[in-house]
Amino acid sequence: MESGREVSDFSSGDGRLTVEDFSVAARGFSDNWKTHNQSFPPWSWVPLISRTPLVSKKQEEGYLSLEKIIILSSLEEKNPEEDSLNVETDCSEKEESIDDTILVQPLDNEAHYYDFHIVYSASYRVPVLYFRGYCSGGKPLSLDVIKKDLPSCSVSLLMESKWTFITQEEHPYLNRPWFKLHPCGTEEWIKLLSQSSSSAGCQMPVELYLVSWFSVVGQVVGLRIPLEMLN
Repeated sequence: MESGREVSDFSSGDGRLTVEDFSVAARGFSDNWKTHNQSFPPWSWVPLISRTPLVSKKQEEGYLSLEKIIILSSLEEKNPEEDSLNVETDCSEKEESIDDTILVQPLDNEAHYYDFHIVYSASYRVPVLYFRGYCSGGKPLSLDVIKKDLPSCSVSLLMESKWTFITQEEHPYLNRPWFKLHPCGTEEWIKLLSQSSSSAGCQMPVELYLVSWFSVVGQVVGLRIPLEMLN
């Protein structure tokens, strides 16, 4: 996000984004992530040829990508409170958390790699988290294997939650099967967040839309963000 750029408010109040707003929110999220997660791989913006004539060149269509994240299964049962990628940026905890959460001794002596994409859904008008897991040789992981890699709290959340569930379908841009967190409930709980901000006398900046969204969605796949990103 360029310095000095005017911050726009997300003022529709219906929990949805335009494709232009998604472009702004995605860049803000990426910059915010880099600032507060310097020890963790950055999200990169993947530009696409715009299929929407109204999208300006500065806000072209695209999606966010975070790829080749390593998750290794532990030989010993992990503490549920520590059972995630534990994305933190506190300097005092940085080195310890990386060793404990990303480079854990594997069961089958083979790393599992994960790619995450944040894609705009034109039909729901909300962001959608797509992801896939695969072995070092490129073999895709089944959903059953993926669930074993996920934090135990994530599996519980998926079983209990009424607003999200995992489905598999073709990636909208890569034409390959990926898993995704279904966005059917996203509009509603983002709307609640937006209304909460409005009642407090302020509008949610569009740059914080993806941060607020990912603070909830990221937990399902074991990716947490520091609270500083919400300020």
